[in-house]
Amino acid sequence: MMSFPFVREIRSIVRGEHVPASRATPGSARSGPGGYPVSLDGQIDPAASRWLWLIKFVLVIPHALVLCLLWIAVTVLTVVAGVSILFTGRYPPAIFAFNTGVMRWTWRVTFYTTASFATDRYPPFSLAPDAGYPADLDIEYPGRLSRGLVLVKWWLLALPHLIIVGILAGGWGFGWPGGWRIAGAGGLIAVLAVVAAVIRAVKGRYPPALFDLIMGLNRWCYRVLAYVALMTDQYPPFRLDPGGTDRAHRPPPGPPTWPLSVSGPIGPRSIG
Repeated sequence: MMSFPFVREIRSIVRGEHVPASRATPGSARSGPGGYPVSLDGQIDPAASRWLWLIKFVLVIPHALVLCLLWIAVTVLTVVAGVSILFTGRYPPAIFAFNTGVMRWTWRVTFYTTASFATDRYPPFSLAPDAGYPADLDIEYPGRLSRGLVLVKWWLLALPHLIIVGILAGGWGFGWPGGWRIAGAGGLIAVLAVVAAVIRAVKGRYPPALFDLIMGLNRWCYRVLAYVALMTDQYPPFRLDPGGTDRAHRPPPGPPTWPLSVSGPIGPRSIG
């Protein structure tokens, strides 16, 4: 078990060797005007098999078992983060990095299966960013969070979005299996993904317009998930941003690195 890459990643997060997976400094306006601090991307694999999607549910069983445990941890750690925000106004960086990694992992697995069926490349067992994989997720680490909002945003303020997500993802909730459902493992997203897979099986080509729509719906779900997980105070927009590349997310100029080393009021620290 200790040989799995994600185990080493968790150990390095706990030791503080790398924390938030976001590639910006805390409090930066990386998302830009009209943007959102959650970035969700995906690309169609034009060489994907016509029929492999029929057995992907079996192929991802190892991922499902690991993610079940990780989402239990995310649920507990989010409560810990909520208490920290309530008293300090900050999301613990190590917890932020871990939760972002689990969401990234979940996105890769669902992108491979019911969230799009757009690639046949098997998802890595990893929390870290992987530029070589056709699906990626990143969340900007916040500098300060509202102490008051932490008490109401995850249930009361998010309620209108949760109703929509219930339709898109086939249910809503937090933790496992709630985290999986809110991340697009059922509902309208899964129906559209199956339709796209059938079209590709018949015609040999994934319909681009349908893929753009599926990506927009997934993007909506993950923005709500990050908000409910207390990882941002920026309210998710009631807006469908279609397409494989998240155009509503504007990275800072220059090549991003992970992690970064910056200076703050308490001295140098590493963030991701």
